[in-house]
Amino acid sequence: MAATPTPVAATPNGGHALEPHRGSVAGRLNWLRAGVLGANDGIISIAGLVIGVAAATAGRTEIATAGVAGLVAGAVSMALGEYVSVSSQRDTERALIERERNELATMPEAELAELVGLLQARGLSAASAETTARELTKHDALRAHLSFELGIDGEELSNPWVAAGSSAVAFASGAIAPLIAILVLPASLRITVTFMAVLVALVATGWLSAHLGDAPKRTAILRLVVGGALAMAVTFGIGYLFGAATA
Repeated sequence: MAATPTPVAATPNGGHALEPHRGSVAGRLNWLRAGVLGANDGIISIAGLVIGVAAATAGRTEIATAGVAGLVAGAVSMALGEYVSVSSQRDTERALIERERNELATMPEAELAELVGLLQARGLSAASAETTARELTKHDALRAHLSFELGIDGEELSNPWVAAGSSAVAFASGAIAPLIAILVLPASLRITVTFMAVLVALVATGWLSAHLGDAPKRTAILRLVVGGALAMAVTFGIGYLFGAATA
């Protein structure tokens, strides 16, 4: 049951101390980054859809119908996919917690020795590891093993409903911008201005996603802008061809 244990940092007196658990911070950053990526999906998907429809027809009703239908379908799809994914993760986490609880109940000495070994692997001496393991076991044996052995916080399991709702909101928040832009503009300007507005939005979200992930910003922005521009160009071409064919 090898897993990455909580890091151990050196103390000023030359000993070692357990670093604070950072799972909740990393989790919040992951959720935020997922939200930004969900918004990107909404921007590109709906922008491509409404620009394609606008290339085929100038009718505002047709564009609005397609855009709203795409927004709702996309948000539901994102929510369902995230719900299924996080539910599977939660089921796995619960199974691991139950297994660890059973092992602590049936083989406490073996589990204590395992915890001592994990602490020694992080730099503690044999004596310090033994003392620390016994103290952690006395305080909350299950939580100690979940954290050091499995990297799980039993009190902060993933919530599939929150994940589903967050994904739907993120997608819709990104999708609403190109939809509003193309509906409020006059027919002569709607495609060009929407195209430019979407590229600006992709630059902003690309920068933010790269910043949250500590990744190269220029690469992330370029990838999003090129991909978004290509998607809109393709759907515009398809819409234009269908519009010309039915004219």
